[in-house]
Parts: sequence; C-alpha cells; structure tokens
Amino acid sequence: MSSSPSLEILVRDAEGFVVWNGPPFSTNGQPTPKNERVSCSSTKFSLDGSKFMAVKSDGTISIYDSASLSEVRSFAVANVTAAEISPCGTYLQTFQKPTTPQEKNVSLWNTETGGLAHSLYQKSITKTTWPSIRFSPDESSACRLATNEVQFFDPKDFSKGITSRIRVPGVAAFELSKTPASHVAVFVPEVKGSPGSVQIFGCGKDAESQPSARRSFFRCSSVQFSWNHGSTGLLVVVQSDVDKTNKSYYGETKLHYLTVDGTHEGLVPLRKEGPVHDVQWSFSGSEFAVVYSFMPACVTIFDKKCKPLMELGEGPYNTLRWNPKGRILCVAGFGNLPGDMTFWDVVSKKQLGSNKAEWSVTSEWSPDGRYFLTASTAPRRQIDNGIKIFNYDGKRYYKKMFERLYQVEWKPESSDKFDEISELLKSVESLKLEQGQGSAQKKPVVSIPTVQKPAAYRPPHAKQAAAIQAELLGVNPEGEMSKNALRNKKKREKKKAAEAAAAASGSNNA
Repeated sequence: MSSSPSLEILVRDAEGFVVWNGPPFSTNGQPTPKNERVSCSSTKFSLDGSKFMAVKSDGTISIYDSASLSEVRSFAVANVTAAEISPCGTYLQTFQKPTTPQEKNVSLWNTETGGLAHSLYQKSITKTTWPSIRFSPDESSACRLATNEVQFFDPKDFSKGITSRIRVPGVAAFELSKTPASHVAVFVPEVKGSPGSVQIFGCGKDAESQPSARRSFFRCSSVQFSWNHGSTGLLVVVQSDVDKTNKSYYGETKLHYLTVDGTHEGLVPLRKEGPVHDVQWSFSGSEFAVVYSFMPACVTIFDKKCKPLMELGEGPYNTLRWNPKGRILCVAGFGNLPGDMTFWDVVSKKQLGSNKAEWSVTSEWSPDGRYFLTASTAPRRQIDNGIKIFNYDGKRYYKKMFERLYQVEWKPESSDKFDEISELLKSVESLKLEQGQGSAQKKPVVSIPTVQKPAAYRPPHAKQAAAIQAELLGVNPEGEMSKNALRNKKKREKKKAAEAAAAASGSNNA
C-alpha cells in the first residue's frame, strides 16, 4: 500500500521524550530522531494517535500534534496529580487533590479551545475509578461511575449535564464496550452472604432498565473486563484473594464469558486447573486466547462460542499479544519468567519462530503487525534498561540499552492503513497447494524404529550368585541353558509324552 503511514516510536528517558522514525531503519540500521528532546515527567498518545500529551516538570500539561510534533495547547493546572487524554484527543482530563468537599477537583478541558468543558468532585482515585469520565474509542459515548449508578453524558456537549443513568445498587466497577459503544458492564461485589455479579446493560437506557446478561458468583474480590471488537462478547476474569484449595498463594481466578444477548453465560472450559495469567481478544473479535494453569502454563485459542480452536502447547508463559491484523499471536513469559517468546501464525496453524527477551516490562506490536517491541523500563527495573525490536517471525531486528528508560510505545495508527504481510500470504497459498497435492497422493507410511528397553541394574553380588546358580543348575549367567541341561529337558519331555500316550491307550481299551 503506497499510502501506508510510516511507523514512529516515542521514547522517554531521564532527559525527556523524543520521537523516532520507526523501522525499517534506513541510516546504518539506527533510528532517526524527529524532534529535539523535550523534558517531561510523563507522556501518552491519544488512542487514535492524532495527539499526545506531555506533563512537564513545572506542572504544565502540553498537547502536541502527532504529525507535526508541534505544541498546540498547554494547560497550567495547579497541584495536578493525574492527567488523561481522551481517545480522539478532544479532551484533557485532570485530577487535583481536593481541599474542601465542595471543590470540583476533576476537570475536563477542550484541547482545541482550551476551555473548561465539565468539572466534578471526586474524593480520591484508584485504578478502578480513574479516569473519572470514560469515553468509547470513537468518543461517541461518555460515562462515569457514581454512588449506586452509572451516569451518561453527551460527549459533544457536556453542558447538557447527565443525559441518562443506570441504577445499580452497590456497583464498584464498570467498563464501556468498544466500538460500537452499545453496552456497559458493571461489577457488584458480594455482600453479607449474597453473591457478587457482573451485569451487562444497554447504553442510553432508563434508570430502571433490566440487564441483558447477568452472571453471579461467590468468592470474588475483584474483576477484569475484556470486551471484544464489535461489542458482542465480554470476558471476565474473577479474582479471589483466598484460594480455599490452598494451591495458590495469590488466590484463585476464574474466567467467565457473557454475550450481550444473553445466549451464553458461563465459565470458559479450560482443560487444566490453575490461575488465568492473561486473556486477549483478537482484533477481529471472533476469537480469543487464554494462557492459564500452574507452570508450565497452557495456551488455548477459543471461538466466540467458547469452543477450542487450537492448542499451542505448554511452557513458561504468562503474556499474550495479538498483532493488529489478528493473524499472528505472540505467546511470552515476562515479568518474573525467563522471557521466552513464540510467534504463531494462527491462520496456517504453524509456529513462525521463537526468541527470548529477558527482563521485559512492556511489550507491544507495531500498528502494521510486522514488528514486536519489548522494553525493560524503570522504575520496575533499575538496571539493564533497554529496547528490543523483533520481526514477526521472532528474529531480532534492533537492540539499544539505556542508563535509565521510563517509557517506550508505538505511535497508534489504524491497522486498516497497512497491507497484510506478503510473506505470510505466500506461505498460506503454498500450504493450500501442498494440501491439494497431498489429497491426491497417498502419504508414505513412516516406520517408527522401536527403542530397545535398557536392561535392569544388577548389583555385583547378584552376578556372582547367578554364576553359582549356573554351575549347579546348568544355566549360564545370560539365562541360556547348557547342552547337558537341554539334553535332560528333552528326555523329560519325551517321557511325559510317552506317559500321556500310554494313559490314553489304556482308557481306549477299557
């Protein structure tokens, strides 16, 4: 595709951030910086890659245009402790520590005009409650979690206030579905003997609407939601702090699957017991991969009906990464595992290659699906910080070490702007040709050589006893009979045969 955009990588170290030209690197196999290094404490791209924000050391938050790398807006927010840019870069959301309960400490700023679009009060933030206002990937829907309800807003005009709400007593977490933003999933923890539950509601419904799908369970401390692309299915990893079977110190995890129409609500049938390390939908939204069980972990790919499609074996794995085309799956073991990686072509059902990326903290596919980036970053790792880039078949393409590295990520781009990998298309065509020829010709039968079973160990005194027994009974140590023993055996057999014949003739005469 001639109009395919070039890849770019944002790198932030101790001196600030810089944007590199992505692979393939043209200058001596090294990346070329696109801008002068800018000092900052954190950066983040919008989901569509059109803008990115940078939090400066003086507290100023700058919004940059990703194409020109020029600053388009800056916000001076006092005592800011958290900041988030919306998926399309339209809004900047900031959180300040409140001084009074009446102070509205969560602010939503318009990045084009610089004006304040909305503000509200929130006592504190956690991973579950931040960002306070959640947007769908296309910013067609916006909502927030409040006491016993989920509130919805008009993303184009926040001055309308709350446009609708869904009443859910005891709700502790929620997740808006992906494009289309048609549903929202909520989690209600177990209280006083009543089970916890995950429920799915349609967006824009009235406050007393009933869930379209519901799943209840005991022993649930927290959940992790994972919507598929297309918003038709939801995977829920249910975490319990205590494992009553005492098999795991880290508690117990179960994987549940729900569809928005309520046709499927139940556990995903995993073939071995143990924790669920990672679960990821493919970008097509029609299949998902799970790595689970105690080490060595199992890897299985399921379809949307929870039927196993492919088993990828066992190994020291805890991480799954689909490439944006949904064709290649990287199965890896990062964190406290050795860093083994295997790359699978799911369409042709074959392994493309393998490699190792020790001490990796983050990992991500490039938008075109050709390169896989891993990074060892601070503060998780204080030493051996660096970047590694691999080809889609696992061969290492680039490596660079840093004294201190804080962040590395690809500039987001739509995968639709890139072609499929031509080498994989050719391999699939050749595979189909081979299968066609194989159906017309019989495959030769391959004989498997038998492996001779090793002899049992015999101690020295047993060998001596066997020699003495051979002298007395006429049997040599290898178990074969001597000539005299064979002669005596034949005499005994002839005598028995003669006695049997005489007995038979006597009975006939009688």
